[in-house]
Amino acid sequence: MNGPDPTNPHPMPGFPQVCFIRNCVTNPNIVIGDYTYYDDPDDPTGFERNVLYHFPFIGDKLVIGKFCAIARGAKFIMNGANHKLSGISTYPFQIFGSGWETVMPGPNDLPFKDDTVVGNDVWIGYEALIMPGVRIGNGAIVSSRAVVAADVPPYSIVGGNPARVIKSRFAPDAVATLESLAWWDWPVETITAHLPLIVAGDVEALRRVTERADRA
Repeated sequence: MNGPDPTNPHPMPGFPQVCFIRNCVTNPNIVIGDYTYYDDPDDPTGFERNVLYHFPFIGDKLVIGKFCAIARGAKFIMNGANHKLSGISTYPFQIFGSGWETVMPGPNDLPFKDDTVVGNDVWIGYEALIMPGVRIGNGAIVSSRAVVAADVPPYSIVGGNPARVIKSRFAPDAVATLESLAWWDWPVETITAHLPLIVAGDVEALRRVTERADRA
């Protein structure tokens, strides 16, 4: 066998709270990689409800890579949540119409922080909050209830409000090796064959295996 079927929304028999969410997301501006799951005993297929203020006229995207683990209550705030900051009031008068639409902000009046991008093999903890335009690197861990308002380096652990780097999971040279190996892009047969190394902590051993495979 070569792992669970990524097209099966509920890959764990008898445990429906875990969902491979690529199968359940319908918004074209939310892009999810294979094997990324959301764990929620109440509504595992309803991940999209946690992507807040994601208005089609804004056009920003939420991109989440492969093999990510997203805990219950994690939320993503998108650029549609932003209000105009340059005036005296930040109140969005224009959305109510009835004559107030005359102060509709121009295209450059509202803050826009680009797409929100989560790398591969990222673990996002319980009730973490990801702010607009953030980029979370491959292999990162976001602690429970962290508020992520700035980019997260690959293979780092962040926590707090605002979230700050607690520590790196590996030394810089090991992180560079893991980034270059990008095991999440391997064929699933190769991933399955090397799972004992992927779940272990010996980066150099994983590199040697792939090096031998390249020479074969």
